Amino acid sequence: MAYKILDTCVNCGACEAECPVSCISAGDGLYVIDESTCIDCGACASVCPVEAPQAQ
Repeated sequence: MAYKILDTCVNCGACEAECPVSCISAGDGLYVIDESTCIDCGACASVCPVEAPQAQ
């Protein structure tokens, strides 16, 4: 199961830097996760200040 970034994202970029497979990129006002590349490690969720990345 991949992670998804919710609308609560504040566009800080912490998750992008933490992702070991580089599946997170800047989107339109918030970051997005490429679900086909996500390995469900939760690294992004562990550093997010607003808990925007959530397991789907």
